[in-house]
Amino acid sequence: MDRLPDFMKISYKALLDVYEEMEQLLEEQGRQYRVEYARKVMIRVAQAYLLEAKWTHENYKPTFEEFRDNALPTSGYAMLAITAFVGMGDVITPQTFTWVAIDPKIIKASTIISSFHNNLQYGVTAQEAYDEFNRHIESSWKDVNEEFLKPREMPVAVLNLARVMDVLYREGDGYTHVGQSC
Repeated sequence: MDRLPDFMKISYKALLDVYEEMEQLLEEQGRQYRVEYARKVMIRVAQAYLLEAKWTHENYKPTFEEFRDNALPTSGYAMLAITAFVGMGDVITPQTFTWVAIDPKIIKASTIISSFHNNLQYGVTAQEAYDEFNRHIESSWKDVNEEFLKPREMPVAVLNLARVMDVLYREGDGYTHVGQSC
C-alpha cells in the first residue's frame, strides 16, 4: 500500500477493511475462504483500470481485441457475481468458487453482454463497431444459454445478473438515465 499515491490509499484501505469485516463475519460459519476470491477479482479489476489509464495517458488506441480483453474485468460483472456468491449461504459451495475461478464460459459471455451493452452508450458512431458489438452480444447470449442448459450445479445468480445488465443497457444507459430513452 505504501507504493500507492495518497489519493488512492483511502479507497484501497476502505476496500481492505470491507474484506476484513466480511472475513470476520464469515469465519463463524467456516466460510471465510470465500473472501479471497472476491479480493482476487477486485485486484484484477484494478489492474484493468490501470491499463485503461495507461492507454489514455499514452494516447494509445487499443485494437478491438485489446479493448475487449480489458473490458471484461472493467465491466465489474465478474466482481459483482463473485462478491454476491460470498454472502449467499449454503447454496454456494467450495466447488462453486473453484468453478468460478477458472473463468467459465458463462461468466465470460455474461461479462461481454454487460460490458458491450454498457460501452455502446459512448457514442460509437461507426456502424461497423456497433455491428461488431452486437455480434459479440448475440454470440455471448448463445454461450450463456448453452452453459445454463448443461447439467451442473451453477448459481442462477450468474444468469440473472446477465439478464439485469441486458435490461439496463439494451436501449442505452438505463442505469444512469433511469426512465429516459437514450
